[in-house]
Amino acid sequence: MKIKISKKDMGKAAGILVLGVILGWVFFGGNGNNENAKTTEQHDHSAESSTVWTCSMHPQIKQDKPGNCPICGMELIPLESEEGDDEELSLSEIKMSKSAMKIAEVQTTIIEKKAPYKEVYFPGTVKPDERNIVELTARFGGRIEKLYVNFTGQKVKQGEKLASIYSPDLVTAQKELFEAMKFKENNSAFYRAARGKLKLWDLSDEQIDTIEASGEPVFYFDVQSPISGTVMMRHIAIGDYVKEGTPLFKVINLDHLWVMFEAYESDIPWVKMGDKINFTIKSIPAKVFTSTVTFIDPVVDQRKRVAYVRTELDNRGGLLKPGMFARGILKTMLPNVKDAVVVPKSAILWTGKRAIVYVKVPNKEMVFEHREIELGEDAGSYYVVASGLKDGEEVATNGVFKIDAASQLLSKQSMMTPAGGKSSLGGHAGMDMGGEDKEMDKEMDMPVKTKKMKAVDISPEFKVQLGNVVTKYLELKDALVNDDASKAKAAGKDMNTAIGKVNMKLLTDNDHHMEWMNSSKMLKMKLDKISAEDNIDKQRKVFSKLSDDLTNLIQVLGVNMENGPLYVEYCPMAEAFWLSLEKEIENPYYGQDMLKCGEVKQTIQVK
Repeated sequence: MKIKISKKDMGKAAGILVLGVILGWVFFGGNGNNENAKTTEQHDHSAESSTVWTCSMHPQIKQDKPGNCPICGMELIPLESEEGDDEELSLSEIKMSKSAMKIAEVQTTIIEKKAPYKEVYFPGTVKPDERNIVELTARFGGRIEKLYVNFTGQKVKQGEKLASIYSPDLVTAQKELFEAMKFKENNSAFYRAARGKLKLWDLSDEQIDTIEASGEPVFYFDVQSPISGTVMMRHIAIGDYVKEGTPLFKVINLDHLWVMFEAYESDIPWVKMGDKINFTIKSIPAKVFTSTVTFIDPVVDQRKRVAYVRTELDNRGGLLKPGMFARGILKTMLPNVKDAVVVPKSAILWTGKRAIVYVKVPNKEMVFEHREIELGEDAGSYYVVASGLKDGEEVATNGVFKIDAASQLLSKQSMMTPAGGKSSLGGHAGMDMGGEDKEMDKEMDMPVKTKKMKAVDISPEFKVQLGNVVTKYLELKDALVNDDASKAKAAGKDMNTAIGKVNMKLLTDNDHHMEWMNSSKMLKMKLDKISAEDNIDKQRKVFSKLSDDLTNLIQVLGVNMENGPLYVEYCPMAEAFWLSLEKEIENPYYGQDMLKCGEVKQTIQVK
């Protein structure tokens, strides 16, 4: 079928075509500009879609566009990341930007081999030398006629009379001797037996010879001190009747003393025979005494978990008295170890059972590797490395906690997530917690996760208020040290009240504000549990989680207190940490049963 087009229609089509070209030039600028504009538009759209948006409180939430968090409803923020990190780094590696390194104040140290050196601190007690203790007992029955020692603590010399005893049995034995003397020539055995009976009653040959020479029985016999020393116990009085074996006196020579120090299991390898332990006595503060190790207990006390280290010293001046408490210090090197790989304590992140360090990766700028290591002996400000680190490697020794927080944020390996991936958070303030106790306990057991903060100054007034919370925490700790569950309940309520008085409006930065809301809610939940519990063992279990949360919080937000610093201390038996103002260990997890069990792991400045 043929279609006929007239000249009139062809003219209209040509006109429309010309009009279209003109309009295109007017609107799109001509000369291919339309194509460039289209390309630019597509590029901008692509850049926008490549941005990852996350929640500051729930970093596991990641979306390709802005909006609100599906968990807590907070506005999503762009996720900051280094270009190309995910393609080049493993799950155990994290790259820190220059700004992040500056904010976290990251410092590193090169691992090296050295002879492990340590100052070991021991609590001790002054005791008498057991070899210089004499217990005097009655060798024969009788009546106490005279006492030459009138009070406990009286000093006596060797051979000095302590008491006189009248003994009818001894008088009879002397008469038997006189009869035996008549048969001395014909029956010498009878004579020797009569003398031997008197000798068994502690009469000397000189005394027996005197009796034989006099020919008359002696009615009163003296009890003499076999050594020079101090009468530490008097069991008798004038007129007392005593039987054979009755305790009379206890005499001790105090010119030579022992000091028994308590060595914890971790300190035992550092002590050897012949070491010099210097110690001080509280009542003699200006004097430093020196004693020598002469014995190390081969058995560990099952209750205190310590081995006793015995030292000896001369005390002719009489300054030291049995029962005094001593504080000893031993400066020593690990026996039989000349060179060992050591790591500074500040590089270690503790999880109770695991020790974590961040190792700087060679040939990768500002990249750190999360690594679990095995530690050996405690060497003062260092640990001996059993495995996991080599000589020459570089580890982070300052800002380690913040590197780990950044790893958590990026779902990489960290303290809380050793396998990497998402970690459970403590929840969000204001959320409905539900009414089931089991659910509450489950959430309470979850550690509070801290996140990397911006470099924004925190109000000093807020830090002082947080310091008040820490003060109440220390009262709770002291109650557990003293095994007082009722005081622990009251201290838990006081700490809860102190948290309620903290003005969160002083935190102007959103990250800091939300960190406090999240952490304070978890702290209050644990304190409610302690305040409602009468069983001190259960209080201590919750206290360990409370201590972890508070320690993390003050390391992120800071704290101001009158006295300090704060010591982060660790109990290997409970596998738990706590905070203390005193460097000397007082264990809140075992109280008086194992008061000195533990060691200082970290120091936190509070001003």
